[in-house]
Amino acid sequence: MAQVQRMSRLMVKTLRDDPADAETLSHKLLVRAGYVRRNAAGIWSWLPLGKKVLENVARVVREEMDAIGAQEVLLPALLPKEPYEATGRWDEYGAELFRLKDRKGADYLLGPTHEEIFTQLVKDQCTSYKDLPVILYQIQTKYRDEARPRSGILRGREFQMKDSYSFDTTDEGLAESYGLHRQAYVKIFERLGLQHKIVSAVSGAMGGSASEEFLAPAPAGEDTFVYCPACDYAANTEAVTFAGGEPADGSAHGPVEELDTPDTPTIETLAEHLGVPASATLKNLLVKVDGEIVAVGVPGDREVDLGKLEDHLAPAVVEMVTAEDFVGRPDLVRGYVGPQGLDKVRYIADPRVAPGTAWITGANKPDTHAKNVVCGRDFEVDDYLDVVVVEEGDPCPKCGTGLKLDRAIEIGHIFQLGRKYADAFQLDVLGQNGKPVRVTMGSYGIGVSRAVAALAEQTADDKGLCWPREIAPADVHVVAAGKALQTELALDVSEKLREAGLRVLVDDRAGVSPGVKFTDAELIGVPKILVAGRRSGEGVVELKDRRTGEREELTVEEAVARLTTV
Repeated sequence: MAQVQRMSRLMVKTLRDDPADAETLSHKLLVRAGYVRRNAAGIWSWLPLGKKVLENVARVVREEMDAIGAQEVLLPALLPKEPYEATGRWDEYGAELFRLKDRKGADYLLGPTHEEIFTQLVKDQCTSYKDLPVILYQIQTKYRDEARPRSGILRGREFQMKDSYSFDTTDEGLAESYGLHRQAYVKIFERLGLQHKIVSAVSGAMGGSASEEFLAPAPAGEDTFVYCPACDYAANTEAVTFAGGEPADGSAHGPVEELDTPDTPTIETLAEHLGVPASATLKNLLVKVDGEIVAVGVPGDREVDLGKLEDHLAPAVVEMVTAEDFVGRPDLVRGYVGPQGLDKVRYIADPRVAPGTAWITGANKPDTHAKNVVCGRDFEVDDYLDVVVVEEGDPCPKCGTGLKLDRAIEIGHIFQLGRKYADAFQLDVLGQNGKPVRVTMGSYGIGVSRAVAALAEQTADDKGLCWPREIAPADVHVVAAGKALQTELALDVSEKLREAGLRVLVDDRAGVSPGVKFTDAELIGVPKILVAGRRSGEGVVELKDRRTGEREELTVEEAVARLTTV
């Protein structure tokens, strides 16, 4: 049975003011309430109260993972280079990977995720179809060298994560394992008290096919997702697809006509000069794909989503062109590029640039544009890719209703990886017919430390943190107003609550004013606050609900009974 946590002995130092570098609500409050402290950019220490919350989140995750038959392991965070070279991710991860050498000069990395290592483990341990299916998981520290760590523990370089992996002999088995994880995640986030959306996503560097994200809507979120108000469609913006524009009758347009358009290198200046809407123009963005210049065409009123473009072209490296790339290329006129005549350049277009549609676009001459440039007549599209930034009001791919946009924090991601990693390591088991069967995999992650921040973002109020009971550092925060009698009663009721099976935090600090204690209790955010105050001599205490603010006076016996039946 847990001991009563006495604040007179607890390492907790609350702050009245927000940290100077804090941008998000969770960052401000977790520091002010004494849950975490910064060591360096993106690197945090978890103090006693914070560690309890972190462990409570991990406990809920473990319980629900165990409930679907998953088995917990713990693999190293310091990993050899060779497995990640075998899958190509040693290079694909780029600068996000922490790389280091040992004293003998061998290359290692700090694990950002563990697909390779789990695959090797199963290859070593499982040899027959009778050994599968199996689901393995761990809760462990991961490392990614974020370019701009920010928002406290929301975007760190070191973070706690639950990653699990399923291994099956059939695609049907993989679908079942995926479904088990999906159900478990819903239960986990419901128990944690996290409002969440399940959205379609892209697999990115993870590889594989089916992929969904679990997002916690919050203004501090770095992910933008769309949802349809008329149906159940929801997706990460990078996963939204546009079916394609309607082909038009290109013969209705006259021949290409060049226009004198000095000093109009941008869509905005061009549209103003000609008195036309930006949607009538064709924007052509030049990028380098594995070093080769490629043009990307989108309607002038839309922006290119580089994340989408990278996902479409992965594992190729996509970079923006520089001034040096125009040297020796008279066919590329900066600010006046048009798709007509780009014989040596691959041309990618958004589906909205449909066959037969006519555009005003660059004429590939300085200070000159062209109108009546018809797709399919005056230029050809090498590849159609949906690459525009999604905007509110774009049609829902499922029902056509205008989409809505919202911000969210990614708290979980599930992938049907398929055989990418099994192929890399030749992970086979002996099948029922005595022949080798290639294993198929799933990968499933939950940000354990990130869930703490997401909960703080969703549940805090203007007074401080406001934890759901399941993950709070205590069930009850007992406050002794200050006098000796009040402190004596606070400690006595705390012991009774502990004996009844509750987790208790008691503020028994001497020399601290009642006002500071009450402020700290609201800042720390335990769901129930019990105050031993002015009526302590009568054995009466005040019970306050941290979330609703409701108060009532009760005898000690009534308070214990009330709190133990919640």
